[in-house]
Amino acid sequence: MTDKVRKEIESLRADVRRYNRLYHVDAISEVTDLEFDKLVKRLEALETEHPEYDTLDSPTHKVGGEPVEGFQTIEHRLPMLSIDNVYNEQALSEFDVRVRKLLEGETIEYSAEYKIDGVALALVYEQGLLARAVTRGDGRRGDDVTHNARTLLGVPLRLDGSEMPDVLEVRGEAYISNSDFAHIRAQQQEQGEQPFANPRNATAGALKLLDPKLCAARRLRFIAHGIGYSEGLRSATHTEYLDLVRSMGLPATPDARAFIDMEMTREYCHQMAENIHALPFEVDGIVVKVNSFEQRERLGNTSKSPRWVIAYKWEKYEAVSRVESISIQVGKTGTLTPVAHLEPVEIAGTTVSRSSLHNSDEISRLGVQVHDWVTVEKAGKIIPHVVRIEEHRRDGTQTPFVFPKSCPECDTPVVQDKGGVYIRCPNPSCPAQLRETLRFFASRGAMDIDGLGIKLIEQLLEADLLESLPDVYRLESRREEVLELERMGERSTEKLMAGVEQSKTRPLWRLLTGLNIRHVGTRNAQVLADRFGTLDEIARQSVESLAEVDEIGPIIAQSVHEFLTGEIGARLVDELRRLGLNFGEPVSQESTDEVVGVLAGKTLVVTGTLSRFKRDEIKEIIHSHGGKASGSVSKNTDYVVAGDKAGSKLAKAEQLGVTVLTEDEFVELFELVPKPSDGRR
Repeated sequence: MTDKVRKEIESLRADVRRYNRLYHVDAISEVTDLEFDKLVKRLEALETEHPEYDTLDSPTHKVGGEPVEGFQTIEHRLPMLSIDNVYNEQALSEFDVRVRKLLEGETIEYSAEYKIDGVALALVYEQGLLARAVTRGDGRRGDDVTHNARTLLGVPLRLDGSEMPDVLEVRGEAYISNSDFAHIRAQQQEQGEQPFANPRNATAGALKLLDPKLCAARRLRFIAHGIGYSEGLRSATHTEYLDLVRSMGLPATPDARAFIDMEMTREYCHQMAENIHALPFEVDGIVVKVNSFEQRERLGNTSKSPRWVIAYKWEKYEAVSRVESISIQVGKTGTLTPVAHLEPVEIAGTTVSRSSLHNSDEISRLGVQVHDWVTVEKAGKIIPHVVRIEEHRRDGTQTPFVFPKSCPECDTPVVQDKGGVYIRCPNPSCPAQLRETLRFFASRGAMDIDGLGIKLIEQLLEADLLESLPDVYRLESRREEVLELERMGERSTEKLMAGVEQSKTRPLWRLLTGLNIRHVGTRNAQVLADRFGTLDEIARQSVESLAEVDEIGPIIAQSVHEFLTGEIGARLVDELRRLGLNFGEPVSQESTDEVVGVLAGKTLVVTGTLSRFKRDEIKEIIHSHGGKASGSVSKNTDYVVAGDKAGSKLAKAEQLGVTVLTEDEFVELFELVPKPSDGRR
């Protein structure tokens, strides 16, 4: 009987640890909260009846224990130094220059990860068991808060795995999620207490509580992002270490990636900044680190901070506003995007009255309702986004938003992406999709049709002069009806017709961009046009052959193939062919293997205000002559074309010794005709 009880206890502990890890680390719920609670209660009952089998690493001890009398000060075996901050790309480039000077001639990988706005905490595991937890303190010494750290959600008392380092100090941030913070403030309001000002202060206060049960009530979490003193660790890089920590059952900072140079790292930082709305916690920047532990060791520290890490931060501006309504916008690919219409509020010098809620999952994650008060944040140049609801300010007037089952524009039943979060209208004739598709098709980034802006598109749609994309090229036959539209006299109509006719000669990559194929942007379109020459040749390719093209890959290849071989796409392409659009020119095998042109193999960056060219025009010239137009300066840049008021890119070019050209020098050096390759004036 005794052995049977012991085995049941061990089995229950294994199950509870597994479900905890799935929920807090992998965001997977295999059992309901009720089922999980039953397992924990059964385990607690058995441990109470059989105390001889109770151990400190049991998950039942996550919340509990007696209050401590005070905090013991503990010295960090490795100092927890602060990180230097930068606030612009120029300073980030200067960090790269400093690192490369110290590691001259070496290949350097940089990792990028979110800078969580929490409270620094070090968890020390010995032989896989949580031994102690220490706050940062003054960087040399911190407070022992082990009694509270044991209550943190997602922090295992015992790490998973068979081979544990003798000592593993995992450094990271304690934080309160945005949704939990909203609930806590609502509870405080109900109890007549003053609500916490922000999640960080609430977290710092919770860690300093003497009673762990009170700390547990604040639902603190932990996320790993660094390493302290360790013995027996095998990881050679930061990204390997994060994978290892995650495999042991600890939550690690999400979306961390490493790149071989600063330019790629910087571009990824921009992508990360655009996705901060989807994070369940607050961030105030992105941390860039040298990935190699061995290189970090040689770089060392200054008296205040490590030389191998920098925080690329932005100023955070917040305001509270009320959601007056939530509407749905239908995009050019049919995506239904919920938008919160806010009481106008000033944030960082601009008036904000709208904020995208992105998708139905985001609404559920935030828990936002119509008439909710919400905190809206504008971080640096990032567009405003809703951080959290002010749940404590609910007054009973709030109503849940119900995501529509049918498209609000055409009433077609909507569908959700397979395995994705986006909900779409599948009707290609949806008026909203057609409007946005026409706007995009005529835009400067695609077919650049002079005179065809969104206002005129809406008029043409209202007058039934446009019912499909090919109808743009049938407007000449309906000139008299166009003349009857408001503000469309002879001159405006002539400008429109000339613009439409001229667009027929645009290069293939512009047409491929304008077709609005999912996942295909300007660069992908250029790559495909260069590789295959004609639209018909692209359509003849299999998914596999398209995917083999550099910069394309399987997702884009599948999307292109399905569009061009599907009934709707094939019919559209056939109509445009009959209407006389440029479908490209066949390329010889030699030219597919080797890029030709006076700029072949050259990478150029254009910066500043230009006088002879539009920005798109000069990039098109570079591309048409075999060159690559890049958005950032690096050691691989061959030339920088600088106009007036060229800023940080010019400074970096001079710093790296990259050749700088004026517009005139650019034209003269390569004997280029100062006009775009598709013959526009």
